Amino acid sequence: MNMRDLLVRGMLAGIIASVLATAFAFTVGEPAIERAIAIEEQNAAAGMPAGHDHGVMAATATATAAEAEEASPVSRELQRTVGLVAGTLALGVAFGGVFAIVFAFARGRLGITSDRGTALTVAVLTFVAFYLVPFLKYPANPPAVGHGETIEARTAAYVGMLLASVLLMIAAVILQRWLAEVRSRWDASILAGIVFGALVVAVSLLMPGFSEVPEGFPADVLWHFRLASLGTQLTMWLGIGLAFGVLMDRAARPVAQAAQR
Repeated sequence: MNMRDLLVRGMLAGIIASVLATAFAFTVGEPAIERAIAIEEQNAAAGMPAGHDHGVMAATATATAAEAEEASPVSRELQRTVGLVAGTLALGVAFGGVFAIVFAFARGRLGITSDRGTALTVAVLTFVAFYLVPFLKYPANPPAVGHGETIEARTAAYVGMLLASVLLMIAAVILQRWLAEVRSRWDASILAGIVFGALVVAVSLLMPGFSEVPEGFPADVLWHFRLASLGTQLTMWLGIGLAFGVLMDRAARPVAQAAQR
């Protein structure tokens, strides 16, 4: 199977996963966003400064209703419906393409014989590298959390943590394959995971921290928003991995049947 076929299947898997991620984000994430926007509007009405952190929760970030009316003709209702679907769909297609490229390099190199197993493993690893590790250092914040004057510094730090996470994951996979030659695959995976975790902690301690949650901000709103952000990304990547594995199996059936004949 050539790279073009893998990309097509990856993007198709991304579309399927985006449907699941949209449903999760709308059901779990939107109530927390609505509450956070209400808090931000109350702060604005009282003359209190408020900031935004819209870049970390893919496909669920949104402006306040007041800002939307001033800066954009797009209503909040349109943002939470059509905007959410379109944004998540675009991310799903992009993530699916990235997933297909990673799968092409990982196929046959992870010690896993089946395409489904490889796809699920790649999905877990990409979720950890692309989202979970940066999230643990810089968790998603709802509207009314974050200061506008620090957004550039926060964005740069998040991107730096993301790049470090991806590079460390690649190094961990290489280490696991090398250790698997002298130890069991299970032991090699555990040791590589320990090294990866230790290096992630070290890098995280070196990166700057930002504590911008306003005093008195409801903890349950913050918790639910971050849980929704994490769950949306987990649903997206696992959905891509599972759908991609099914598509690969369906493509392999005619070849296997022809070989048997």
